[in-house]
Amino acid sequence: MTREYRCYQIDSFTKEKFSGNPAGVITNADRLTEMEMQKIARELNNSETAFIFPSLEDVYDVEVRFFTPTKEVPICGHATIAAHYARAVENSMGTVRIYQKTGAGILPVDIIKEKDDYRIVMTQGQIEFGDTLTGEILDKILSALNISYGDLLENYPVQIVSTGHSKVMIGIKDKETLDCLQPDLSFLAEISGKIQCNGFYVFTIDHESDILVHGRMFAPAIGISEDPVTGNANGPLGAYLVHYKKVDCTSSRFFFRAMQGEAIHRPGVIDVQVDINNGEPDEVKISGNAVIVFQSEILL
Repeated sequence: MTREYRCYQIDSFTKEKFSGNPAGVITNADRLTEMEMQKIARELNNSETAFIFPSLEDVYDVEVRFFTPTKEVPICGHATIAAHYARAVENSMGTVRIYQKTGAGILPVDIIKEKDDYRIVMTQGQIEFGDTLTGEILDKILSALNISYGDLLENYPVQIVSTGHSKVMIGIKDKETLDCLQPDLSFLAEISGKIQCNGFYVFTIDHESDILVHGRMFAPAIGISEDPVTGNANGPLGAYLVHYKKVDCTSSRFFFRAMQGEAIHRPGVIDVQVDINNGEPDEVKISGNAVIVFQSEILL
């Protein structure tokens, strides 16, 4: 018996088609096997594809699973935005909070109706500060990125940080250097195996602009040479900036905007909110727009 699945290609963190970060979305993924999901993700060949399943328990509204072209990951920022944007459009939803079950736990997502469109707000998972990378392993990371110690921002530790899917935070001084990065992807993939972290987020800081952060994210170990605009990099970065007091932490909430994807001609903007408790990051939310590029059906 033929099964029909609703398939979307959605650009997240933008309202312009062919910019931002593309994600595949299957809105009725029930009865898909894990192997079928992996094959669909490989076929669509986005950095992530989201698969939406109906709830089996009262404590959440939907389950969402995320696959890169090569493996399943616990959660993904831009594919969360895309998944709930597609669901909102399909169901003509109003402003509402729903709960999604993910590999990073059960987390709220706010669907904000704005005129005839939507903005999606994703609450991210538990903030975790992992290893600070120094010595030989840092030497290897810098070599793989083709940058030097002199390029690094002073007093910005190179560290693994997570809000559900960990990234290495690497602050550098110069946006021109950022735009010209040509990393050795095979070497980065090898390093990922040693540090048990698949993403390397290289960023700059500009306190004089309304865009505080410009960044690039590389995750070749999971089949992503470069991710255009990364929710699960900029969210943890917000926690990192608050933790190290690199921004104003005197109030209970810190907001900033990040732009990513410029170097690969897919620019997008993420809004990041960090709730602060006793001077430390307590919860991270990211939000953004999205636009449907195309929709179709997959018959299996």
